Amino acid sequence: MNDNYLWDKSGKPDPEVERLENLLGTLREDLPAPAFEPPVHRFPLRWWQPLPRFAAIAATLLLVVSATLLLRFEQRAFWVVTRVEGAPRVASRPISDHGRLRLGEWLVTDSASRAVIDVGLIGEVEVKPDSRVQLLSANASDHRLALQQGAIFARIWAPPRLFSVQTPSANAIDMGCVYRLEVDAAGASLLHVETGLVTLERNGRESLVPAGAICLTRPGAGPGTPYYEDAPEKLKQTLAQLDSLLGAPQGNDQGSMNVRAGALDTVLAESRKRDALTLWHLLTRVAPEEKNRIYDRMAQLVPPPAGVTREGILSGNVAMRDAWADQLGIGSMTWWRFFWKKTVPLLGK
Repeated sequence: MNDNYLWDKSGKPDPEVERLENLLGTLREDLPAPAFEPPVHRFPLRWWQPLPRFAAIAATLLLVVSATLLLRFEQRAFWVVTRVEGAPRVASRPISDHGRLRLGEWLVTDSASRAVIDVGLIGEVEVKPDSRVQLLSANASDHRLALQQGAIFARIWAPPRLFSVQTPSANAIDMGCVYRLEVDAAGASLLHVETGLVTLERNGRESLVPAGAICLTRPGAGPGTPYYEDAPEKLKQTLAQLDSLLGAPQGNDQGSMNVRAGALDTVLAESRKRDALTLWHLLTRVAPEEKNRIYDRMAQLVPPPAGVTREGILSGNVAMRDAWADQLGIGSMTWWRFFWKKTVPLLGK
């Protein structure tokens, strides 16, 4: 047999091949060949199954873009300022619609001026009239302003401790929030938090100010004791008096001691469950003999959780204070402590 017969019918066929052709020819069909259908998977993919892969790709791209932008921002060392009204000035130069606030420069507004500072990529700060604001740091890990006088309104959407404001009486450290901060001519500051949490720090003294709370700070005294805006008026007035007494040396004058004891009595009596926040701060600011009274009243308002003892609180056990703070509605102190101090104290006696 010629081998070409099998390919193009040329040449003489082999008898056996010819016999098979005749036999199979009886089965020939003139219908067209069926269309090919791909096999159907027994377990079809659900619409959501590709999402984890897409999310991972998106997260990677976001990380790369964010890192690139932050690096570019870090090299820039200035923040953009937008005039809202009036004639704000940067480094004694008036700005028109937009300007640049560079490291060390001051933004100054008069009684008819307002401006908005873009805090890099993490938020914005509105500078109110009659204010003086200085840019202290502008890099990827430290965004810092100084408010010497006047008022600002900050909106920050960033991880804790990335943005802070120095005042003459305390440093306001943002934990991701919205707040108003005012500084008067004497250097005293007033912090009012709308959302999130702000910590005030100075010389080892700290105040946690959650949403809806206010804190007054005086030069030389460190952060004051925070209280909720809706606290009883008598509590707020007496707390201001008590704060001033706590900042002064405690002598043996019986009259002064009676005034201080009376102020503490009023604060304890006027406190609601919500005001346990104020008492929690006072635990670290009063004399040892006063701590027992605060503990008793706070335990009535917000019973201490398991593992928190009177002895531990009175001795200053940080882990126990944090565990009790978790009952006050300001979030987990363990979480805050991790971002705040990068340490988490262990509960113990």
